[in-house]
This record gives sequence, C-alpha cells and structure tokens, in this order.
Amino acid sequence: MMKRLFFAFFALIMISNIAMSQDTLRIEILGIRNDENVIMLQLFNENEEVIRQEMSIIVEKKCTIIIEDLKPGKYAVRYFHDENGNGALDTNNLGIPTEGYGFSNDAYGMFGPKPFNEWLFEFNASKKIILKINY
Repeated sequence: MMKRLFFAFFALIMISNIAMSQDTLRIEILGIRNDENVIMLQLFNENEEVIRQEMSIIVEKKCTIIIEDLKPGKYAVRYFHDENGNGALDTNNLGIPTEGYGFSNDAYGMFGPKPFNEWLFEFNASKKIILKINY
C-alpha cells in the first residue's frame, strides 16, 4: 500500500512539473558596430502586446539577451542599439533610423518593418535565435 502511494505521489509531481515547465530563449545579436551603451529589446506575444522589455550590454560587438521562464507560443522581438544612451531610437529628418535596429526573423522591409506576422517565430522549448542588426 505504501509503495503504491509513493508511486502515485511521484507521478503527480512529475506531471505537474511537465505541465508547469517553462523554457529559455537565448537571443544573440551580431554585427553591432561598436560596444557603446546598450541594446534595448522588446518581446511581443502573438497579439502584438509587449510582454517583456530587456536591456543588455554589448561585448566585442555582439549582445546576448536571455529570457527565462517563457511558455510555448508565438513570439516576436524588436530591438535597437541605443548608442547615445538616450533611451530612444534616433532618426534623421526623414525618419530613417541613425542607430542600429532589428526584428526577429531579420524581417526588414524597404520602407519600414515588414508586417508583424513576419516577425513571429514559434517557441516550443529552449532555443537560440541569431539576429543581424541593421544600420
């Protein structure tokens, strides 16, 4: 009887751990032109809602951002290199960014970003994505 109770308890714990498991998203941004200041990043859910905002230093012209405890689903990111540390993506008089920026799936358009659905990626388990910044 005690043995059955132990196995039932053990099975219950294992099922709850599987149901509640959340994984890690590792984002590597390459091609940054210098190590000045930080990369600022927003993580969106599939409904275009910002669910996390992260800021990370740049080392040797690359940046790694780790987002932990992420549930499976569809996500998107956008980010920029805040070279002057003012907390905003700077643009010229025509609205063209003067600091590096990017989107998940490297979704760059000719006149602005591609539609949001092209930024989306599937997240089912811990994964790493590599992105190339655009200047």
